[in-house]
Amino acid sequence: MAELRGDQAAGLRRLFAREQSRIVTFTAGSAGVGKSISVANLAAALARQGKEVLVLDENTGSNVASFYGAIARYDLHHVINREKSLVDVLLTVAPGVSVLPAARAVKKLGKLNPLQQQTLLESISAMERPADVILVDTSLDHPLGFSPLGLAAHDTVVVISASGASITEAYALIKKVSLGYSRKHFRILVNKVRGADEAEAIHGNIAQVTRSRGLARLDYAGYIPLDEHLRQASRLCQPVLGLFPDAPAAKAYRTLAADLLKWPSPDHETGGLEQFVQQLLHLSQHIDPIAIRA
Repeated sequence: MAELRGDQAAGLRRLFAREQSRIVTFTAGSAGVGKSISVANLAAALARQGKEVLVLDENTGSNVASFYGAIARYDLHHVINREKSLVDVLLTVAPGVSVLPAARAVKKLGKLNPLQQQTLLESISAMERPADVILVDTSLDHPLGFSPLGLAAHDTVVVISASGASITEAYALIKKVSLGYSRKHFRILVNKVRGADEAEAIHGNIAQVTRSRGLARLDYAGYIPLDEHLRQASRLCQPVLGLFPDAPAAKAYRTLAADLLKWPSPDHETGGLEQFVQQLLHLSQHIDPIAIRA
């Protein structure tokens, strides 16, 4: 068993590429806040800054691939079952941006038998292009109540909008994950707001409540303004930076990308990535979903 776990760790380290790879998970308390669109545009912004970006997509239907006009015909689950090769599943949707559809695979990650685990690791370790940044677009209906990738990533960004319902649901999610999984640090990205003052006020309020109740620290990741250019670009299946580079939303995504690359790493040693791998394996295979929903 120890040998198998060692092989798993080595293989997953290759999955998440070089030591400087940054793993950032995006989640939300409710639908409709613009989480996937934000991930898609942020990936484009990072690529335009010379980074190789891999999006691990846990969603079906309205996902990051569809935002770029691509169709995700297969899932990482097909690779695990040896029905398809990784090259058949991995989508290059733009220069510097690849998407790995993994909705089915992530939900079954904790139930993989040893052969499936080995197949996954062998396939992933053969990826040709390493990623500088890995963005995880999580599903809101993960069977564990919260994606294990979100728990094990370097940073977890909670996307909220200006609506009261969005803020309430985001707080409920943070509370649930803090109490159920002991995750004590999140970043808040405020979407669909009129300007920086409104975004900072929203962050300040939810951060103060969360801190006063001893749940978690909420850092401010930034904001994306309401922008008709963003809606137009989305309808055309293009990043806003490509079609409208001077639009307010395009400028906001460039700022977010630059800031993300400067976020301090929580791991100061090279063992940080191995810690991520160990957490991912443990969380996906051993966490009881009842505990988080209690």
